[in-house]
Amino acid sequence: AITEYKAVYLATVGGAGAYLAQKVISSEIIAYPDLGPEAIIKLVVLEFPCIVAVDAFGGNLYHR
Repeated sequence: AITEYKAVYLATVGGAGAYLAQKVISSEIIAYPDLGPEAIIKLVVLEFPCIVAVDAFGGNLYHR
């Protein structure tokens, strides 16, 4: 689905949730609000440390 829709999958360091939460500027539920934490949420972040783990062209860091 990532390559089909020309999306990317971003990854960051595990265990850094408190630090990463400080980088979230705003959030908005955009689909499936009835699913609670499983809803689709739009996040606006600033200086969020992450890497592109899967790109829109099929490149996959996890398959290396």
